[in-house]
Amino acid sequence: MATKKGDAAREGDARRGTKKRSRTHSGSGGGRPVPEGPGGAGSAKRRPAADGKGGKSPGKRAKDGAARERRRAKQKFNARYERELARQHIELVKLQEWIKHQGLKIVVIFEGRDAAGKGGVIKRITQCLNPRVCRVVALGTPTEREKTQWYFQRYVPHLPAAGEMVLFDRSWYNRAGVERVMEFCTETEYREFLRSCPEFERMLVRAGIQVIKYWFSVSDEEQEKRFRARIVDPTKRWKLSPMDLQSRARWMEYSRAKDEMFAHTDIKQAPWYVVNADNKKVARLNCIGHLLSMVAYEDLTPEPIELPPRQEAIGYVRPPVSDQTFVPDTFEAP
Repeated sequence: MATKKGDAAREGDARRGTKKRSRTHSGSGGGRPVPEGPGGAGSAKRRPAADGKGGKSPGKRAKDGAARERRRAKQKFNARYERELARQHIELVKLQEWIKHQGLKIVVIFEGRDAAGKGGVIKRITQCLNPRVCRVVALGTPTEREKTQWYFQRYVPHLPAAGEMVLFDRSWYNRAGVERVMEFCTETEYREFLRSCPEFERMLVRAGIQVIKYWFSVSDEEQEKRFRARIVDPTKRWKLSPMDLQSRARWMEYSRAKDEMFAHTDIKQAPWYVVNADNKKVARLNCIGHLLSMVAYEDLTPEPIELPPRQEAIGYVRPPVSDQTFVPDTFEAP
């Protein structure tokens, strides 16, 4: 009898709980009323999706689709970039061997706006080359003694000998650019440079040195974007010098200085080649490809090499390992 009464009480509690849940939204925690449909408490209608497909509006789906297309296009371009750069590296090695074989002397000058990507191109050119054949010259601020020399004098010792290619990361054109705009030289010195520079380069050409000059052009918006990226990147912050900041503040003055420099130094024996550098990867491929086209080189790749057998350790006793000082194994292979 007691059992029957207990069962009846539990059934009454269950009915009251069901009725209460039908009047409130049990999952929200806030006791909000839930309208009862004709099918009872559990038949409350859900809000239909905006487009019937996952709740995304047509505009949102179109935007997501466009983003996916951009990602795919970027991935496809990056893969094509890596393939072409690998091919150009092989060609640069062939060019290097031809320069050595023929005893060529080549000067390549890289000039342009700050943050235009000159260093990135130079890095990709030298990445697979012998530094004894292809070397980079990046001179700092002239010393007090160098300031009293003939202006071109400090660059002459870095010119190539036979079988060498020298890449100038900035060059004697500092006088027509930063020195002119920042007034580090006098008007007389500047005018003398514009007169003597073409003759200096013609003299180099007559001496058998091929002079190739690149100007990297970057838009105002892209330069600002790269400057801001340098500010937040601790590995690139050192690239942002006070002179770089001044180049932003004096953008038009640098433009006028560049135009006048081209007017005087874009000569037939050593013309300027302008590289559109708003896209770094495109600029690298275009510049390297053009550099390869400037020398009529041939493929001197040697035949495959066969390694000789290693000499046997006859009569050789290696000193104890404990006698040597090793770098600590901070990191270990998995």
